[in-house]
Amino acid sequence: MIAITIDAAAGGAPEALVPTDAPVPVPGVCEVLIRVAHAGVNRPDVLQRQGNYPPPPGASEIPGLEIAGTVVALGEGADPALLGQVVCALLPGGGYAEYAAADAGLCLPVPAGLSLAEAAALPETVLTVWHNVWQRGAAQPGQRLLVHGGTSGIGTTAIMLGALKGMEVFTTCGSDDKCAAALEIGADHAINYRTADFAERVLELTDGEGVDVVLDMVAGSYTQRNLDCMAPDGRLVTIATLGGAKVEVNMAKVMVKRHTLTGSTLRARPVAFKAALVADVLQQVWPFVVDGALRPVMDEGFPLAQAAAAHRRMEAGDHVGKIVLNMAPEGTS
Repeated sequence: MIAITIDAAAGGAPEALVPTDAPVPVPGVCEVLIRVAHAGVNRPDVLQRQGNYPPPPGASEIPGLEIAGTVVALGEGADPALLGQVVCALLPGGGYAEYAAADAGLCLPVPAGLSLAEAAALPETVLTVWHNVWQRGAAQPGQRLLVHGGTSGIGTTAIMLGALKGMEVFTTCGSDDKCAAALEIGADHAINYRTADFAERVLELTDGEGVDVVLDMVAGSYTQRNLDCMAPDGRLVTIATLGGAKVEVNMAKVMVKRHTLTGSTLRARPVAFKAALVADVLQQVWPFVVDGALRPVMDEGFPLAQAAAAHRRMEAGDHVGKIVLNMAPEGTS
C-alpha cells in the first residue's frame, strides 16, 4: 500500500511527509482492517510531524488519527458482522494510508446521507469534544459554553454540538470573516480576539455572569483570562497549549469562585477507555449524525500524496472546519 511516512531529515517541515510503499497492516486481536477512503487531518498530526507528539507505544508511526472506509478483513475475536461494513474509526496512528487497522470497539457506523469524507472528519473531533465538554466539563442544557478557535475542526464541532445540546455558545476567532462563519455554524456570539479582549466581551454579553464551561486550546496567557470570565462553579477544560504550557493563576480567585481546572489528551488513553467513550457517543451524539442534524464543516480535501499541502493549509490558519486526505473517489471506499 501507499502510506505517508515522516522523513526526519526534513526537520519537521511539511515536506517531511513522504508517500512510501509500506506493508498492509495485519489486524490483531479484536481489530479490523479498513480499506481507507478518507483520513482526517488534525493538529496532533502536525505536532507529530514536528517531533513534538510521538505515537504511544505499540501504535503505528504513520500519522493519522481518524479514517472512514470499508472493513475488508477481521482479526481474531472481531465481530464477523463487521466484515464489509462502511465505518469511521478512531486510531492511535496509521490513518494516512490506503489501509489501516483499527480496534473494532473504536469503529462507528456511517449512516445513510453521510459522505465518507464527512465520516472521516468526525471520530477524533466528536470524541474529543464530547469527552472534554460534557464528560469532563459537565456541560448542561441552558448553560453557557465558550469555545476558543471557533473555526477549527474541534471548534466547529463544539459549536454545533453545544447548540444541539441547548447551550448558549460563545466563541473566539481571528478575523471578522471567521466570526461570521462561526455565527453561521451555530454560535450565538463570536468575538474577534484580535480586536477585542474576549474576557471583557464575554462579561459584557452575559451581564457580568460569565460562562459555565470553557474549551481551551491555547493555555498560556489565556488561562487567567478564561477564569476571569467564568461563572461561579465554572469549568475550564484545556486540550492543547498553543500559547504555552506554563501559566500563572490567581488561586484565590479560583477558591472564591469554586472553579475547576482540568484537561486531557485522548491518543494515549487505553483502548478500554476509548471504547467506553465511543459507546457513550453512539448513544448521546450519533443520533444527531443519523438524522442529519450534525454534519462536520468541511474545508478542503487533498490527495494522499499531497499530505504536505494539507498540513501547510492547516498551519496557515485559513481553514474553516475539517481538512481531509482522499485515498479514493467518493463512494468507492
